[in-house]
Amino acid sequence: MSLCGGPGPAAASSPRPRAARMARRPELLCGAAIALGCAFLVALKVTCSRAKDVTMPAKLPMNFFSTRSPVIDLFRGQLDYADHLRQDSEIALYFFYAPWCGQSVAAREEIERVASRLSDQVLFVAINCWWNQGKCRKQKHFFYFPVIHLYHRSFGPIEYKGPMSAVYIEKFVRRVMTPLLYISSRSKLLDFLSNYEPGVIGYFEFNASPQPPGYLTFFTSALHSLKKDYLGTIRFGVITDKHVAEEISLVNSGSVYLHRHVNTSLIYPNDDMNYTAENICKWALENREMLIRWLRPHGGKSLLLNNELKKGPALLIFIPYNPLAEIHPLLDEITKVALEYHNCNKSQEAEPDPKHMGDNDSPAFHSYVPDAHIKLAETFSITTYPCCNTVVLPQWHSISRTHNVCELCINQTLGVKPNTVNVPHCNFIEIEAALDSFYLQEHTFFQVISNTIECSNFLSFYSPFNYYTACCRTVNRHFLSFISSEKTILQTPKVVFSSHGKKDKDDIQNSIPHIEDRNCFIPHLHISGTNITGLSCRTNKTLNLYLLDSNLFWIYAERLGASRSTHLKEFAAIVDLKEEVHYVLDQNQSLIGSTLENFIKNFSVLYSPLKRHLVDDASVRFHIQHVITEVTTSTFHDIVLSNEKNVLLLYYAQWCGFCASLNHIFIQLARLLPPDNFTVARIDITRNDLPWEFMTDRLPTILFFPHHRKEQSMKFPEDFSVNLPNLLKFILHYSSLSSSAPCTKECLHKETVLQQGHILHLEKEIQKLRSEISALHQAHNHLEAQLSEAKREEHQVQQQKHMLEKQHKTLQLHSEQLQATFDQKNRELLEMAEKLQELADASENLLKENTLLRILVASREGKLQRKDEINEALQPEQKLSDDNILVSTATATSEEKRIDIDSLETEHSSKNRTE
Repeated sequence: MSLCGGPGPAAASSPRPRAARMARRPELLCGAAIALGCAFLVALKVTCSRAKDVTMPAKLPMNFFSTRSPVIDLFRGQLDYADHLRQDSEIALYFFYAPWCGQSVAAREEIERVASRLSDQVLFVAINCWWNQGKCRKQKHFFYFPVIHLYHRSFGPIEYKGPMSAVYIEKFVRRVMTPLLYISSRSKLLDFLSNYEPGVIGYFEFNASPQPPGYLTFFTSALHSLKKDYLGTIRFGVITDKHVAEEISLVNSGSVYLHRHVNTSLIYPNDDMNYTAENICKWALENREMLIRWLRPHGGKSLLLNNELKKGPALLIFIPYNPLAEIHPLLDEITKVALEYHNCNKSQEAEPDPKHMGDNDSPAFHSYVPDAHIKLAETFSITTYPCCNTVVLPQWHSISRTHNVCELCINQTLGVKPNTVNVPHCNFIEIEAALDSFYLQEHTFFQVISNTIECSNFLSFYSPFNYYTACCRTVNRHFLSFISSEKTILQTPKVVFSSHGKKDKDDIQNSIPHIEDRNCFIPHLHISGTNITGLSCRTNKTLNLYLLDSNLFWIYAERLGASRSTHLKEFAAIVDLKEEVHYVLDQNQSLIGSTLENFIKNFSVLYSPLKRHLVDDASVRFHIQHVITEVTTSTFHDIVLSNEKNVLLLYYAQWCGFCASLNHIFIQLARLLPPDNFTVARIDITRNDLPWEFMTDRLPTILFFPHHRKEQSMKFPEDFSVNLPNLLKFILHYSSLSSSAPCTKECLHKETVLQQGHILHLEKEIQKLRSEISALHQAHNHLEAQLSEAKREEHQVQQQKHMLEKQHKTLQLHSEQLQATFDQKNRELLEMAEKLQELADASENLLKENTLLRILVASREGKLQRKDEINEALQPEQKLSDDNILVSTATATSEEKRIDIDSLETEHSSKNRTE
């Protein structure tokens, strides 16, 4: 067997000693396992490295624009072909899109609208920059879509970043088509200069040459400004008439003039800067005036508004705006207000009007300051053009024990110099520096204790060339009042001060600012009451003015408090991000210049009559059947402050998970406390604003407002866990505290009765809780019994499941056996069918042979019959031929024997076939 390759006894017994050796040395087994594992990893790596990634090829792009559109659609990203088409056009617009981008799909219709109007002057090309085999995808790497690029001959690209609206896109395209406005007459020059946008004018004489020196540079600078400022806030114009240029003091050809409304206009300094397009554009952008600015935020989450609001208080004006319209009456009115508001040249007065100052009807003024007008005149005569502000001394300041108000002025003789038109330039930063120096030298004014005005000069701590003047005095509580005239719009509430700088109780909510307009605290000082001219320079609450198109950005107006049901989309609001307040212009008033002026002036006064706009969730409705009362901005005063019950208020927000976990505790608490004496409420502070003294910066926060002592509200301690026992102790402790007034016997009796009522109510609630607890125990036992029964049923079901699985396996085995038997019988039937077919074929052959034999027998019989006839005919001759007859007889006998032998063989073969 070993010679045939079979395993012999020695070979069969050889693995056992190996296994024994490996068992005695397990490190061999571990080494073999590690070797096999490494071999498996190597084989797997080789196999995977040979495999190829199978990716489905991208579908071919399709037309993004219709074939009838005036826009040429290069949907396969043929950027080179687009550049070839641009060579024959003066102005070209490229619209880069991605077919899957929803914003590209939305902007497609807008582009078609612009192309239908300007296709005869501008080449419009749309390029699919997402197709991975196109040149646009390989050369351009855009991270957003759509992108619009404009080309003016060889200059470009100029990217358009404005709203994807047809009117705005067309306006920008027209600005690229004509970057310079031709100013041919004095009237056009005045129209150009009266616009609120900054204007740059170039003067070039075309008489000497068809293209004067510097003109192409100036033309390119206009295109550069559009490239850097897509809003197009700077307009460029060109003058060719010498007499028109003399109106703005342009004499030399090639001069560039920057017009400014408030500050002095400028002429491009050719001596200091090179005359290049980039420098002209940079110079214009750095020195322009932005009296009013358009805001066009991108999307609802843009940071543009946030960045602008951080710069200071902002007046946001929403108006419907059509950039293609030639006349904008409402915009002209707003522009006029903005120009007057920032025009500080007419805002300063040389000195107060002594005549007006002498007309005083207040007896307090005559009794306490008899020589006030003389001393004020001496104070303001220090310099011809003073820059002054009134300082209200804070209560913590040492001077405030004797003085309440000081008039702080900068000496303009040694300090800030007047400009060329003899108008002082009052800088708020220098006022702040003067204020710091004033506080540092407070000892100078310590000995001044007088009801009259006492003035003193002191040097600046920041500059040895500046000194300031401070005139301080004590203001009597019945002395100071604001000017309230029926003819003026600047109507402020009367506020009085005590000798300690405290306000009267009638005006608790107002706050005294640190530094304000100088004319607010000087009684009967002549000011231009209703005049808004230069108001931005006369207050430290200067507004930045912004315009927004309400057709595009009305959602921001609604967030600020605009009505959603209004049809006229005009709205104005003042937002002060630092103070966290904003004021809304009454929408019942029409948005015109006069209402805007009043709105600005009411905000600028010291004690503004404007009411802070509080966000209120109008969707909340009060339901009396609710256990916890939902509080909003409009219902806060009635439910919390004016309510004669003890109120427990929870501050929460929808996103606060900890607040939601307290709901069941407050529901239990509301059911425990008697509803006649306690109210459990909550307020969503993300949707409702409250006065500052009731706001919080932490969630959740719990405040308790006791009955008859709402001003002594208490906050639930943060270091205590919020549960039912702690809340009950907190409420019962602060609700039982007595008021500051002494309590009489009747009061004590009422308190005792009230406490007994509370105790009885709590005992009843405890009994209810005990009954509920017992019911819960019973339900718990019942549930446990049901659970045990369910477990038993589950066990039975598991047993039945196992039995069924066994039966299923047995049936499966029977099924397999039956299938095998079926296959075997099927094969036998097939074999029998084959045999039957063979028998059928054999029987058919036998039938054919039988037919042949019959034919042979019939022929033989015929032959025999003919032979008999022949024999009968030859009988006379029989005798003569006996020998011949014997021979023939012998022959016939031999033939018959042969035939018999053949028949026997045939029968024998047929029998064999049948068998």
